[in-house]
Amino acid sequence: MLPKSVKKLITALAKLPGIGEKTAQRYAYYLLRSHRSLAQELGDSLIRLREEVQFCRQCCMLSDDELCLICSDLRREQHVICVVEHVFDAEAIERSREFHGVYHILHGRIAPLDNVLPENLKINELVNRLVSLRESEEPVEIILATNPSSEGEATAIYLQKLLHPYKVRITRIATGIPVGADLEYADEVTLGRAMKGRQPYE
Repeated sequence: MLPKSVKKLITALAKLPGIGEKTAQRYAYYLLRSHRSLAQELGDSLIRLREEVQFCRQCCMLSDDELCLICSDLRREQHVICVVEHVFDAEAIERSREFHGVYHILHGRIAPLDNVLPENLKINELVNRLVSLRESEEPVEIILATNPSSEGEATAIYLQKLLHPYKVRITRIATGIPVGADLEYADEVTLGRAMKGRQPYE
């Protein structure tokens, strides 16, 4: 019933994460009803995305240039590296305005059940970066900021063991009770981490 071009668009949209066939159909129909300029803008943006965006050669962040905006900022603490799973994790930390170092993006986490192994992540790039930094006399800190899920914890443990021989300071972000939450609804693991990670109250 549907034209081949519409079916092709629906199939392509349905391949995106979190979008099923019904949602893909709604998006396709919306684009058909919208002004031609919207489809043109969307198409041009997708083409530029593939042609212009690259990985930062230092931290593997998405970038328009060889070095991303953060790595090229000389005001950042280049010897303090926050390791995160995805680009959007780094953006979330940036919004806190509390971190002034640089990042390393793994582009995933170790998840054997999903066939994601260490060699599938940007871990070798992190090790090479660490080797280069050790040539200077400044102390290096690696902040493991993977998510507090089972896969995120497994990734953090793997990295801690891998990086330990390099004699750098390795820290893990604190986890605990989120602001505005009630203790009675927190699970035992979260409460336990909150107690272990307690800080002086100033």
